[in-house]
Amino acid sequence: MTKTILITGTSSGYGKAMADLFLARGWNVVATMRRPEPGIFGNASDQLKILPLDVTDPDSIDRAIADGVAAFGGIDVLVNNAGIGLASAVEATPDSTLREIFETNTFGVFATCRAIIPQMRKQGHGTIINVTSSVAIGPMPLVAIYTGSKCAVEGYSESLSYELDMFNIKVRLVEPGLAPTTRFAANGGERMQGLIPADYQAFAHGFFAKMAQYPTPYCTEAEVAGATFLAATDEGQQLRYLAGADTRLLAELRWSTSEDHYLAKMREMFDPLG
Repeated sequence: MTKTILITGTSSGYGKAMADLFLARGWNVVATMRRPEPGIFGNASDQLKILPLDVTDPDSIDRAIADGVAAFGGIDVLVNNAGIGLASAVEATPDSTLREIFETNTFGVFATCRAIIPQMRKQGHGTIINVTSSVAIGPMPLVAIYTGSKCAVEGYSESLSYELDMFNIKVRLVEPGLAPTTRFAANGGERMQGLIPADYQAFAHGFFAKMAQYPTPYCTEAEVAGATFLAATDEGQQLRYLAGADTRLLAELRWSTSEDHYLAKMREMFDPLG
């Protein structure tokens, strides 16, 4: 029987790559985005349903899930991919921007999970995949708000995974590294204006210059789509699926060395004065 996946944030980047891969592997795909673009996936397909979904709007979430179920008879996998980025100094970040980040990256994930769980529980199976970030493993400077929004999802997902075991619903995390080829920075550009004050400029310029000489290759959309497919089809109990050499480097530093060694290496890699 053909399986069905609902993916949020499929207009570009990771989400579009995921939708393309699952379609190529024969899945039914409910591709959702805030403003649907019907031609984004090329030729029409009976196995593709493009729907509007705003993760900050509970009614929008409910409608997309109901329409996905109506189209394909059920939803086997939910991927919470929609998210927005932010680079800023914490002291310069207004409450409105902080709340905007958490409304999408954190509360939006909570809302879509809460909406899909009853349907998965009734059908007796399901998989929820929450896309976070390598910064949830190895936090970096000037992304504290974004990191906080993703770390919250990490703890939430692990707790939820134990809670839903009894219903045969798996909860998984896909942790992408930095992918400069996505629209992450461009999409967040307007909200970032003026959020790195003059006192931080020298540090920021040095830090971003050092990031351009990252010690590993950056992550790609294809790697994230592949990790998501593995998370969706794996029969085991694994929670985290790493995507990208940079994520694997941070995970090895964080989990395979001492705290002192980890912190020293992070400062060496990311401190522009180091």
